[in-house]
Amino acid sequence: MALAGVTTAAAAVALCLSGCSNLGYYWQSATGHLQLMSAARPVGDWLEDGQSPARLRARLALSQTIRNFAITGLDLPDNPSYRSYADLKRTAAVWNVVAAPQFSLTLRTWCFPVTGCVGYHGYFDEAQARVEAAQLASEGLDVSVYPVPAYSTLGWMNWAGGDPLLNTFINYPEGELARLIFHELAHQVVYVSGDMSFNESFATAVERLGSSRWLSTRASEAAQREYAQYDARRNQFRALALATRQRLAAIYDGSSNGARNPAELSALKEAALADFRQGYSRLRDGWGGDGNGYRGYDRWVEHANNASFAAQAAYDDLVPGFEALFRRERADWRGFYDAVKRLAALPKEQRHQQLKEMAGA
Repeated sequence: MALAGVTTAAAAVALCLSGCSNLGYYWQSATGHLQLMSAARPVGDWLEDGQSPARLRARLALSQTIRNFAITGLDLPDNPSYRSYADLKRTAAVWNVVAAPQFSLTLRTWCFPVTGCVGYHGYFDEAQARVEAAQLASEGLDVSVYPVPAYSTLGWMNWAGGDPLLNTFINYPEGELARLIFHELAHQVVYVSGDMSFNESFATAVERLGSSRWLSTRASEAAQREYAQYDARRNQFRALALATRQRLAAIYDGSSNGARNPAELSALKEAALADFRQGYSRLRDGWGGDGNGYRGYDRWVEHANNASFAAQAAYDDLVPGFEALFRRERADWRGFYDAVKRLAALPKEQRHQQLKEMAGA
């Protein structure tokens, strides 16, 4: 289950301030991103190139229709991002490493210039990501490595052509392609340094609200049906994951059973994860038994642990509040973004509390 978002390459490409550590990590981030940028060509060049496969030309043309809609229909930035395309010859843009304690859903964080403290470490090379994951696991942490199909550099690279479309997601179904583009552009509208949950939940709300508008006004009936199936399965899966996350949180704080020693906590944790996997198996049976439409969940479920559940929470937990705020602003995109910017100016705890209150209102 790949998650999109902001990459620490945004920090690496920006100036590395004097307080930076781990220059090797910054080097791989900067060089990886620059290699990605150098592989990109304007979409128009690909469309005019007779050697470009017909399917690719069709998908790139669709992407530009979606990109234009992001500007005219959602008031998202009009800039060079997603006006070029690169084939990376690999299946992910980056691989993120996330980690959490054995009995906690709090992600370990890494701090960078520009992006602030985030709950993941991104690598352009999967092998390097797995080296760090092994090191973190040796410290007793729950660790997850997951592929990321796309990311935002927060508009920092628009002067150099912006964030490109990639082979890692260009063949997504129409509704999913629209969601991803809207999500990444949302990071260029509002980004709060050091608040991963706020940033990712905001972008997720924009992708959900935006794709709904795209599908209802621009997409074909076939695309609408395809998306409805995908989204129904996604919502079923997220409900299952949320219930498991809440169960794990209750286990760790002892509120449901009073367990205190590690052996008891481990047993309860493993039981919760086993039930989660059984629940997913039942979901897949309901989807036809082969997981058709979201096979990407299989590996996520197989390796699910505190780190993967905590990372998913950042993309989900504050979304209802943002959606309520959008309704409060009468579905006016500019008004919504201005309201989000006002929230972003508040202290972290205050902005989170207001979003939770709006969700419950």
